[in-house]
Parts: sequence; structure tokens; C-alpha cells
Amino acid sequence: MTPVVPVLLYHSVSDDPPEWIAPFAVTPRVFTEHLDRLAAAGRMVVPLHRLVTALRGGPAMPDHCAVLTFDDGFADFYWTVAPLLGERDLPATLFVTTGALHTPGHSAEGSLLPPAEMLSWRQLANLDALGIEIGGHSRTHPQLDTVSRRRLREEVGGCKEQLEDLLGHSAHSFAYPHGYSSPAVRHCVQEAGWTSACAVADAFSSSADEPLRIARLMVRRDTPRRLFGQWVEGTGAPVSPFPERLRTKGWRAYRRLRAGLGSPAGGPPAGP
Repeated sequence: MTPVVPVLLYHSVSDDPPEWIAPFAVTPRVFTEHLDRLAAAGRMVVPLHRLVTALRGGPAMPDHCAVLTFDDGFADFYWTVAPLLGERDLPATLFVTTGALHTPGHSAEGSLLPPAEMLSWRQLANLDALGIEIGGHSRTHPQLDTVSRRRLREEVGGCKEQLEDLLGHSAHSFAYPHGYSSPAVRHCVQEAGWTSACAVADAFSSSADEPLRIARLMVRRDTPRRLFGQWVEGTGAPVSPFPERLRTKGWRAYRRLRAGLGSPAGGPPAGP
């Protein structure tokens, strides 16, 4: 039986997140409980690149492992999450929206994310030095499958250039804003030089998953303790890969139409 891999997706970890991200945030207490439950169940937390290596034909993943990922680049990662990971010597990947970051004394370059306390570039460099993998999450956080080809290249390639200029080394991992992608978006991501990309799907990853559409389980404020416990045990969710759902294709077509009319549709992150 192919082992399933829970690739967990978090956003803000805060007792008082902005209202717009609150449904997708967890408190530090809950996050600590999650780390403890992973440890108690014997789940080995491994770096994302370990999974990507296995997906690309390298050594197989351990039978009982998990991956931690975080999207957007909220400042609470620096003050809350990183210390908790450091205490336990756990790896993680942080996907940042580069336009939402800022330098000391200056505002961010601009992004589509509503106001929130985000990381600074200096903090990001410090996290990189501590061993946190820094990945890309676009420049401004658009729905990439609805933008023009030119805008798509700017969002995907420009994000990579910004990160690599700051970090002084290659950045390999990307995550699609809102979880939205398409064959054209995935081709652009690969063409830009990213070697892996994470979606959402609310499914387990596996040794048969797609390196440019890695399935993740999104942890929300209202994720029941029982369901999280099932994820830790390897149940309670489908296993990727599976064909793109008809409703996903229909939702993409609708969003493209709305974007073309100048009134983009939002909505929750989509599955594959």
C-alpha cells in the first residue's frame, strides 16, 4: 500500500488575526497541539524537498511522515511559528507573496492581500539563515489562472527573481495563490525554473503525486480536532493524484469570465 503524506497548509498562527484571514488562521495553542499530535503519532516531519525528490524518482519517502507549509508571509511566522519549530528542530516551507513584504521604514510594494502585519525582507533573510525553506507565492497574489500570459510571467518569474536576489541562492518551491492553477499556469511555473509547486486539493499527497500540483490539507480555524487526528493517522481525506473535477473546470471558466468583465470572483481555494 502506498503511504499517504499529509502536507499541511497553514496561514496565520495568531490569537488575533485580521478578520479577513481569521477563518484560515489557528491560534498558537492549537498549532502547538498539532505539533504535539504529530510527534505522539510518530509522524516524522520532513522537508518539502524530500517529498519532491521522491516524486521525481529519488529515494522513497519514509512510511510515516508529514510536511509543514505556510502561505502568504504573515509576521507571526517570525515571532510565533519559527520559535516553536526551532524548539522541536522541525523543517518547514514558507511561501511568501513578495509584494506584501516590506523593508524597514518603507511600505510593501503592493499586493492584492488585504492589510495585515507581514514579514519584512530582513526577517525573511533571517528565517532563511535559520534553515526555513523560502518559497514563492507570486508577487501580488492574483488568481493566476485568470490573468494574461504577460502578467502570469511577471507574477511567477518576478517572484523568483526577487527571492533569489534577496536570499543569494536559488529558490525551488512555489505555491499557487488560492490554490488555483491550470495546465498553462503549471507550464509557466516550470518554465520559470521552479522545480515544484503546491496546490491545495484538501487531499493527501503520495508517491504518485504530481511535482507541479502537490496536494495539501488546509488547516482552518474550524478544522475539527477529530478530523486533524484522522489526518495524522492517514485517513479522513482522498489521496492525490486524481483527475481534475468538472466543478473545478467550471469554476475556473466562471472566474475567467468575471475577470474579463472587470469584476473578478473570489472564493475558497480550489482542489485539483
